[in-house]
Amino acid sequence: MSSPSGLAWRPRQTERVDSNPFPPGFFDRTDPSSDSAFYSWPRLVTHLDDHAIAEVGALYEELGISGDVLDLMSSWVSHFRTPPACLTVLGMNSDELEANPSAAVAVVHDLNAEPRLPFPDESFDAVVCCVSVDYLTRPIEVFTDAARVLRPGAPFVFAFSNRCFPTKAIRGWLYADDERRCQIVEQYFRLAGCWDEPRSQRRTPALHPGDPLLAVWAHRSRPKRSGSGLRS
Repeated sequence: MSSPSGLAWRPRQTERVDSNPFPPGFFDRTDPSSDSAFYSWPRLVTHLDDHAIAEVGALYEELGISGDVLDLMSSWVSHFRTPPACLTVLGMNSDELEANPSAAVAVVHDLNAEPRLPFPDESFDAVVCCVSVDYLTRPIEVFTDAARVLRPGAPFVFAFSNRCFPTKAIRGWLYADDERRCQIVEQYFRLAGCWDEPRSQRRTPALHPGDPLLAVWAHRSRPKRSGSGLRS
């Protein structure tokens, strides 16, 4: 898909991390209407084939996602091989969330309307988000607040592919390729300013005939310790 003039984005070596590098219109959507209306009826579908779903579970296992976990922008399935001890699912449709067999707690919340998460500080051991980062219109605010609800050193993990509800995905995402989408999510982490350096990984082979699966994750930065109280 060719990109309209000005929407394409690629990180530059000279780009400041504390500036907003995304062009005007990057976070616009074909359908700007309320997300609450769009998601008012349940869609018990997946945007991944079986192989990609298996790779999501493998990724969570490899990263040691366990304990108190928040599945952000969730639905009726969370793709864990073994569900964590306490899984909180946050999404837009109560029927979808209540149908999730792994969930202990379900919360209906629209992050595009209110990016602040309805949880206390340092509530979770990990946050995950599967095939939904492309819908965020205020991602830097969400990434910043996700750090607040995570314990220091805890991971925030994104997995995504190339399928979505295109009218609700941001335009900048729709006109990006796989590599650039990873760079976009990495930049969200950097702009939020409370994360260690993010990592990206392609979980399916480049020539894989099925759905591609890409992942980007980072850990919440640990508070820097003052030198005055340190022992040698």
